[in-house]
Amino acid sequence: MPPVEIRELAVPDSYVLDLVPHGDDRGRFTEWYRADVLALATGWALPLAQANHSVSARGVLRGVHFALVPPGQAKYVYCPAGRVLDVVVDVRVGSPTFGVSDAVLLESAQPRAVFLAEGLGHAFLALEDGSSVTYLVSSGYSPGREFGVSPLDPELDLPWPADVELRLSDKDRAAPTLAQAREQGILPTTEQCTAHYAQRRAQA
Repeated sequence: MPPVEIRELAVPDSYVLDLVPHGDDRGRFTEWYRADVLALATGWALPLAQANHSVSARGVLRGVHFALVPPGQAKYVYCPAGRVLDVVVDVRVGSPTFGVSDAVLLESAQPRAVFLAEGLGHAFLALEDGSSVTYLVSSGYSPGREFGVSPLDPELDLPWPADVELRLSDKDRAAPTLAQAREQGILPTTEQCTAHYAQRRAQA
């Protein structure tokens, strides 16, 4: 069996995993998450606290969402049906790649997954009706510690396709720009995240 290929994205501490599907005339089987495989890249396994599933119509844009660190919220994202453009944004104040983003096409036809560590921003855009996103997270929903920045922030210049009419929630549409979020003091810092990652590795 060929190994799962893992590479780090342009945003440090985020990775794309090219998964290995197995199929015949009966259908297909994919190991879409394995703790040991992920730990080889990150140095620690994802502590699973909650599993989420969303179904979106074409053009639905969710994010950019992040959580304060600690505890933050690491995510492992998979698209079992449809197609989505998954985007990771470095919102860690003090990071050399602050404001940098990277995008990965997730689709059922060619299974892959994205992992992003705590303190990073996450968004995705549904490119087809009925696109499903299933994601595992390291901490449960905590509204007082979860925030967002605008996915339409011109300074971020995220790669949303011009031929897709974007549909945002009122909350995401009203989210501050990255610069405004920094002024408001709601962004995680590199120091907080680095300390948290070190603690995760020490516990592994």
